[in-house]
Amino acid sequence: MSPAASISAFTLCGLPPTSTVLLSPRPPLPPRGRRLRVRIVVASAAGSRPAAAMGKSPHVSMEVWDDGVAVVAISNPPVNALAVQIINGLQEKFDEATRRNDVKAIVLTGRDGKFSGGFDINVIQTVHQTGDVSFMDGVSIDLVVNTIEECKKPVVAALQGLALGGGLELALGSHARIAAPGTQLGLPELSLGVIPGFGGTQRLPRLVGLPKAIEMMLLSNLIFSEEGKELGLIDAIVSSQELLKVSREWALDIAGRRRPWVRSLHKSDKMGSLSEATQVLKAARLQAMKTAPNLPQHLGCLDAIEDGIVHGGYSGVLKEAEVFKDLVLSETSRGLVHVFFGQRATSKVPGVTDVGLEPRQIKKVAVIGGGLMGSGIATALITSNIHVVLKEASSEYLHRGIKTIEGNIRNSEKRGKLTKGQADRALSLLKGALDYSEFDDVDMVIEAVTENIPLKQKIFNELEEVCPAHCILATNTSTVDLNVIGENTTSQERIIGAHFFSPAHIMPLLEIVRTDKTSAQAILDLMTVGKAMKKVPVVVGNCTGFAVNRTFFPYSLSAHILAHLGVNIFRIDGVISSFGLPMGPFQLQDLAGYGVAVAVSEQFEGAFPEDRSFKTPLIDLLIASGRDGKNNGRGYYIYEKGSKPKPDPSVLPIIEESRKIANIMPNGKSIDVSDQDILEMILFPVVNEACRVLDENVVVRASDLDVASVLGMGFPSYRGGIMFWADLVGAKHICERLTRWSELYGGFFKPSSYLEERAARGIPLSAPAPSPSS
Repeated sequence: MSPAASISAFTLCGLPPTSTVLLSPRPPLPPRGRRLRVRIVVASAAGSRPAAAMGKSPHVSMEVWDDGVAVVAISNPPVNALAVQIINGLQEKFDEATRRNDVKAIVLTGRDGKFSGGFDINVIQTVHQTGDVSFMDGVSIDLVVNTIEECKKPVVAALQGLALGGGLELALGSHARIAAPGTQLGLPELSLGVIPGFGGTQRLPRLVGLPKAIEMMLLSNLIFSEEGKELGLIDAIVSSQELLKVSREWALDIAGRRRPWVRSLHKSDKMGSLSEATQVLKAARLQAMKTAPNLPQHLGCLDAIEDGIVHGGYSGVLKEAEVFKDLVLSETSRGLVHVFFGQRATSKVPGVTDVGLEPRQIKKVAVIGGGLMGSGIATALITSNIHVVLKEASSEYLHRGIKTIEGNIRNSEKRGKLTKGQADRALSLLKGALDYSEFDDVDMVIEAVTENIPLKQKIFNELEEVCPAHCILATNTSTVDLNVIGENTTSQERIIGAHFFSPAHIMPLLEIVRTDKTSAQAILDLMTVGKAMKKVPVVVGNCTGFAVNRTFFPYSLSAHILAHLGVNIFRIDGVISSFGLPMGPFQLQDLAGYGVAVAVSEQFEGAFPEDRSFKTPLIDLLIASGRDGKNNGRGYYIYEKGSKPKPDPSVLPIIEESRKIANIMPNGKSIDVSDQDILEMILFPVVNEACRVLDENVVVRASDLDVASVLGMGFPSYRGGIMFWADLVGAKHICERLTRWSELYGGFFKPSSYLEERAARGIPLSAPAPSPSS
């Protein structure tokens, strides 16, 4: 497991890795009270729209039934996103229904089994590009308050499938909400760096109570309609077949005063006293500052809620709009939205996805090696309904690997990720093997043995003999050149890298590594398998370390240079953690183990010029002292079961000894640096290497590297990824700082030609290469 891979086991500060971009989560199991946690669920009108729906423009229809109920329906496949045309259409249809004498009541619903997945994120992207937020003016007040909530005719929302974000906010403004079973409900806007903008911060607390509303919004938690009914968010649950009928009857009952006409903005019975609300908000603020210190949307959301409690719901709606406009233009929102669209872009690979190829069906995959990575890969495959043959070198290793997979599956069952039936089904797809007798009908092999080049070469030579001609031959290597692995085979068009990040059954990134000879069909097939495994596949070129590990190789080297210049290692880790990475470089090295650090360093030192590396004596000294990081509980930190890692003061004399050996401190004295200096000296060399990765076309586009840095290395998603963040900082500043450090501390910091050129010409680092004539 490489250092870059090992960091993946940890949750990002503020936001979990994220993972797959979800317009709506996969169809859930709807047991009462179960919640689903998502990252980004705000809908978008473009993207994965079914082919049959691509020609249909977003629109709102209205049909007046014989009973006098106008059914207003949102139509914008795949999730009925609230595009600008939909917002305008809703205003028009509600105005018409209000004017018409033959309309007694209104039912609001969505087409094709979904109410609405929320506001169209494409509009937010346009705001980031133009800085114009005027589109928001009037939506919350004119549409949701004046047109829906204050409508002279009762409005009932008929919900099914999903009602998320702005979609749920429309329903909150209605006078009653009827839902089909298993409907997903939530306000996850904070996942995009903003807050609910159509009154959700005011109405949700009044319907479900303040603590629950804060939980749903700040954690982006979804609930099902069953729990919504218990909370008072949903008035009734009926079958999908009965949904419109019951909703129309309910609306007529309100019109006839047989049911209450409830305007949720005016409710107060679930809010508690002012002193109680103040205490709840105070506790929520403290928690937000502790767990999400770099995310302004959390405190902004609480500010809007508080305004409504103190000054009334209408004032709160105005405050909400003010906060939303500030946040939507923030760097946090820009970064999160960039990652959202960046994940979508990874599915577009020139020469692969645009040449008319169809993915082949992968029914059976062999995994060679049942260690940490192999067992994780096998787990991800069988939970994706793919048959797996796990091959090991001995019965002992095979038994251990199968037990690990069984443990992974049962843990998922305990956490509610799988039902018992799903867990049993997954395990039924697993078969162990000690030879190649089961390989005659496999569609893909994923080799996941140790980083031993002769062993890998031997395995691939054998695979070419025993596997069918169509079988894809993949390796999970994290650093080794694929051309070296397959140099003795004649099937190099089938050889491909499938670099998972540990733990492989949990982490969302899959680096798909192609050589010059890898066929487009093999790439497309592996992309398809990756998506079936709920991974985000990023196609990269073949080089030492590929995209993620290569880009972040300078991360630990910079830290060691700083340590040998006299900077305290625990201060370095603290600065990096405060920036938003899960942990600093020294704790990361503890997690990976020092043997991994030595092996990876050898790979990179052999591949790149000497002045791009730094030979640290510290690792050897740590190993000689009997330390191996978390593996044996002693490293830079002390690791004890049940407690957080604690800095180990006894490591400081070892570091001092290493400083004397390295002898790079100017005049033998520690350098004086600020926290900002530390941050830049750690991350600017990473940006510099990322520039080389872009210059060598290792990735298709800069946003691929951003997504990979977020999902593979834990770079904070709210900063948009490594290159997005670098462009915010500015190429000129980065280049100037690196140039100065190279003069002081050596060629390791020397800016790449790509960085120097972009800085001189004022071109963003992430911009496509300019044409020769430009």
